[in-house]
Amino acid sequence: MKHLLLCIHLFFLCTVASVLAQTPANRFTVSGYVREKGSQEALIGVNVYLPGTSTGTTTNTYGFYSLTLPARDSLTLAFSFVGYESVQQTVSFRRNAELNIQLTPGRLLSEVTVTAPRPGEEKVSESARMSTIDIPINQIKKIPAFLGEKDVLKVLQLMPGVQKGSEGNTGIYVRGGGPDQNLVILDDAEVYNANHLFGFFSVFNGDALKSVELIKGGFPARYGGRLSSVIEMNMKEGNKEKLHGEGGIGLIASRLTLEGPLTKKKSGAGSSSFLVSARRTYLDFVARPIIKQQTDGQTVAGYYFYDLNAKANYDFGPKNKLYLSGYFGQDRFYADEKEEGIKIGLNWGNATATLRWNHLISEKAFSNTSLIFSNYKFQISSDELNFQNEDAFSLRYTSGIRDFSLKHDVDLYPSPQHSLRLGIQATMHRFTPSAVVLKNTDINQFKQEIDAIDVVESGLYAEDTWKPTDRWRINGGFRLSHFQHKAVNYIRPEPRLSAAFVLKPSLSLKGSYALMNQYVHLLSNTGIGLPTDLWVPTTDRIKPQQSEQVAIGIAKDFEKKGLALTVEGYYKTMNNIINYREGASFLLLNDPTSAETVRWEDNVTSGRGWSYGAEVLLQKKVGRFSGWIGYTLSWTQWQFPELNFGRKFFPRYDRRHDASIVGIYELSPRITVSGTWVYGTGQALTVPTSEYQAPRHVPIYNPYYGFGTPNQDFGHQINDYGTQKNSFRAEAYHRMDLSVQVHKKKKHHERTWEFSVYNLYNRRNPFFYDLGTKSQGEGQPTKTVLYRYSVFPIVPSISYMFKF
Repeated sequence: MKHLLLCIHLFFLCTVASVLAQTPANRFTVSGYVREKGSQEALIGVNVYLPGTSTGTTTNTYGFYSLTLPARDSLTLAFSFVGYESVQQTVSFRRNAELNIQLTPGRLLSEVTVTAPRPGEEKVSESARMSTIDIPINQIKKIPAFLGEKDVLKVLQLMPGVQKGSEGNTGIYVRGGGPDQNLVILDDAEVYNANHLFGFFSVFNGDALKSVELIKGGFPARYGGRLSSVIEMNMKEGNKEKLHGEGGIGLIASRLTLEGPLTKKKSGAGSSSFLVSARRTYLDFVARPIIKQQTDGQTVAGYYFYDLNAKANYDFGPKNKLYLSGYFGQDRFYADEKEEGIKIGLNWGNATATLRWNHLISEKAFSNTSLIFSNYKFQISSDELNFQNEDAFSLRYTSGIRDFSLKHDVDLYPSPQHSLRLGIQATMHRFTPSAVVLKNTDINQFKQEIDAIDVVESGLYAEDTWKPTDRWRINGGFRLSHFQHKAVNYIRPEPRLSAAFVLKPSLSLKGSYALMNQYVHLLSNTGIGLPTDLWVPTTDRIKPQQSEQVAIGIAKDFEKKGLALTVEGYYKTMNNIINYREGASFLLLNDPTSAETVRWEDNVTSGRGWSYGAEVLLQKKVGRFSGWIGYTLSWTQWQFPELNFGRKFFPRYDRRHDASIVGIYELSPRITVSGTWVYGTGQALTVPTSEYQAPRHVPIYNPYYGFGTPNQDFGHQINDYGTQKNSFRAEAYHRMDLSVQVHKKKKHHERTWEFSVYNLYNRRNPFFYDLGTKSQGEGQPTKTVLYRYSVFPIVPSISYMFKF
């Protein structure tokens, strides 16, 4: 195995060297960086092209571009980007030239920020990639949000192919995949649990983000490790010219972002900048007086979460740049009943850190090397004290995952027809699937835990974006993934291909194929990605998940109206997906007096999945009126030998129809109106169909002699769930949200008041169902009925935002 990896690495280095050496004598290269004027923020996905031709390229994640062309006396290049004024620049082209450009925000923008991620102004019909969606950050900030908290993941839920979880939840379910099948990346670092408040908010603060991209299929070879989607986010670098700040005050949380130069130099060698963004809720402060009043001051309880994003960068000149970024966030719930002597704690959180080094190898080669740390941890604690203030009962439960990664990528630009990317990554995972410690005055101490599991996951890739003719656009690639757990090794090839054929100007036919492997799994009782779910690795008993996806579609640009239309159909198969067996629990704790060790593999079963459907997206990113219309028709089925008697069933998040309408209208420079409407077929659920009374055996506990003779309790109620899993279809989900933003702009600052309404027409959407009884009148027996429970009625909110 070591010899194989060495040979592959040598081949990788030889490929880079050969590409760099292939420069004909009559061709030269123009390269440089494109940044935003006024902040020096690198712009991602700027179109760089020869006017009047289809020859061109786009800037990479760090704003770098490179074009190799035949020599001539002078060369004129055009630079264009959504929301910025286009620029044309002429340079002498008898030798290699360096051309750095600054783009000025256009009139459509109301602020000096980066407002459009990759692929910039490139027409959707001319790109080889498909099943890829990017949303301008500026749009995200104007879309109505629950309690005024702008949320990237909830905006992605409004896109076709992305199914929503339960009411208000940020769960992402892409083309039949579960929440663990989404690769969520923040500045190269993987985020494992991206939820606050049990899923009602995500951990991402939009004020700190520069770009957001969702990939649902046709995955480029540089991405691996997940089956269903990639959500890649990049943080801002920080303003290099002046101090800039923005923030907001809402009903449940406030946030503040500061960015500016660390040195007085505006740009170039020696310049540096920083960004710090923080957010915290004050639910604990608001609820504390109410809790104290209701409990006569005997109970102290609360909940809060916080986020902290930070980034610093240093420019060593045109060839070297250094970036250090990190995210830290926590959710904390606590309760202390003083009179009863009970303390309960529940907390979870993420921490990531990324150190990146950009190096310009030559005019045609750009490299990035990253050291990455990611840590997710979840903990439950419960203590019950007796009157002597000694521990009578103590419970501790923890789980988590910690990563150390090394990643190296190279971008090569040998000619306008080819854009190559090569890379290698290795990650050391440490999983702590479950650890339970129980202390009791009777059993002294019981400890049941799974030893930490150390595994190594790695991969190397090569991909090429190729334009063989004026009609063809091809992105082909190959990834080789490797996973090692003790003596078990998996080596899996992953071919990728996306292609577009231009039928006529602004209209193309597209197709893609991708084979993906996933070596980490999420065990969930609920299927909605709560923090109590467990991350576990592939082992000798649990095989890697694998999917194959094929997609075809058409893409059309309506240039005069600024619209882009995509229609896609897909078919995906999934193998070795896992789920809990019937009755299994994440605690892995049965009888505390037993010394039997329970492995988590004993509680799971492996199966297969299928997903297929069609998606339509009509999108407009700029102008006084912007937004999109999305529709999805899909089917998702699972099959496990030990669930539902081995028959296929619909998972909870299967939705036959899913639609969304998003509109943003600039009434005037001072007033912005936006609204959303969503509709979705009801979830597939397993609900009780009847109930009956049954006896149960209850051990009699004596504090002096321990457990004694069992006693029978005949008052135990049993729910009967029928024979078919998820055979009940909930009522359809639909909702309308509306917001109005009032801006007040001055020379050096801006103030915005936002008034929004969540669930405008007070739709009582189902959250869960349960059996209950209903009176039929005097003298009549009660009737057993199925009750629907809702969470959020109409919810108005107000928030205040500021910039300086």
